[in-house]
Amino acid sequence: MDIRDAIRKMEAEVGRISPVQKFLLGTDGSVTQILESITGKKVVIKTLVQEIVPADRSAAEQLAITEGDLVNYRVVEIKTEEGGEVLIYAVSRTPVNRLSPEFRDDLMKADIPIGKIIAQHKIEARREILTARVLPASEEAGRIFAICKSEPLLSRQYQIIHSGKPLIFIEEQFPFNRFLDTRRVIVNTPSRVHVSLIDMHGGSGRVDGGIGITLDEPGILIEAELSPVLSVNGCDPVMQERVRLVAADVLQKLGLGGSVAITVRKHYPAHVGLGCGSQLSLAVAKAIAELHDRHLTARELARLTGRGGTSGIGTAAFDQGGFIIDGGHRFGAGGEKTDFRPSSASRGVHPPPVIVRHEFPQDWKILLAIPAVPTGASGGQEADIFRTRCPVPLDEVRALSHEVLMRMLPGLAGQDLDLFGSAINNVQELGFKKVEFSLQPQAVTGLLPVLRGAGAAGAGMSSFGPAVYAIGDTGMKSIERAARSFMDESLGGTTIITAARNSGASVRIA
Repeated sequence: MDIRDAIRKMEAEVGRISPVQKFLLGTDGSVTQILESITGKKVVIKTLVQEIVPADRSAAEQLAITEGDLVNYRVVEIKTEEGGEVLIYAVSRTPVNRLSPEFRDDLMKADIPIGKIIAQHKIEARREILTARVLPASEEAGRIFAICKSEPLLSRQYQIIHSGKPLIFIEEQFPFNRFLDTRRVIVNTPSRVHVSLIDMHGGSGRVDGGIGITLDEPGILIEAELSPVLSVNGCDPVMQERVRLVAADVLQKLGLGGSVAITVRKHYPAHVGLGCGSQLSLAVAKAIAELHDRHLTARELARLTGRGGTSGIGTAAFDQGGFIIDGGHRFGAGGEKTDFRPSSASRGVHPPPVIVRHEFPQDWKILLAIPAVPTGASGGQEADIFRTRCPVPLDEVRALSHEVLMRMLPGLAGQDLDLFGSAINNVQELGFKKVEFSLQPQAVTGLLPVLRGAGAAGAGMSSFGPAVYAIGDTGMKSIERAARSFMDESLGGTTIITAARNSGASVRIA
């Protein structure tokens, strides 16, 4: 293959690849020695797997052998001896019948670099690169490299050829955000379910108040680096413009010279009820601030970007995760708010204080079902709903508060899924959530009884929808099938089974 052409294609997919990364992708020399030269540290091998196995069809094609022939399967981490940073993850396959007994004995000894074995046995060999590509990091790769799931990995496959035949097939992987020649900030955010606003009556002297659950998936993953001009890549034009506007506003408000290049590696749709706007704004602001060594808190980021003026759940999810209740805002004469407004129309209002933060049980699973209907209310339409449908009846606010205090929170604290789920069910018929729900099409409202009938302990609509969620501990696949079947009868939709995330956004400097 033409490695130059492969790298050009990779750069079109992920952005600029550094000279060192190009060297690692294209080298035909000893990778271990090259890594020692790059890092200035002693590099060692840690063998994770070493076993003799029959060749499957893929291995047989890679090594020009017969399916079922025995191969040595080896998985290693190439890492620094000091600090133990994993630099490269490598998988190799070697046909046993092509090895001398001495070579095989050395190969089976753990933690010896293959290049060193070849040199010791004075074997004349060459490396032939087969592929170079970009892969998303799996959860396992994220753990190995201490990076976020879905961050790009750079991967290459090559053969070591001896006497005209493949002696060893090797695949090597390393993170795109390693071996850089520029400083880069990576921010990975959760999403959130917004269960309900608590008090949209205001008679108590306070208003708003939010209940939310932080979600592990979907999420937002962005990278940012200093750049002569502001640029945004990796997403559709609408998302690019949203990111560009946030970035330009943050740069101007912080009085920062220069600009940034932002790449959106992962995101989810806006205005479906999962808090994309807040998470995206906070992530962009955090990345820009960290690039300039400005270590701002989540509340400071929220004020900077105008988030949290009604519900504080998005800010708290970004900050600390888990199950969250915020205490709303002072209301009336002399208060922070004197009328009913969504966050988008509440610029300048401080994010509300978090009054409850609790770990969400990890064995409780959450199904998201998003019908393919128009997105939830936003902008002027959302503001009109707050203006015309508030205040809500005081007795409903009191009933909702009782559900939260005496059923939802005890259910969570006692890990009583049935009690927690029934409180979620009841909240859908009270206060402002009742208003939000009444404005939905049957494709959304009809989902809740379907999910409950399929075995969900609780089901509700997140924010203004159309995202609907179900909570359970077993049988989530059957609940998902019921949701898909219902949605397929109308316009379709998407589902995902996820779990709560008991931590906020992660930030890494590469």
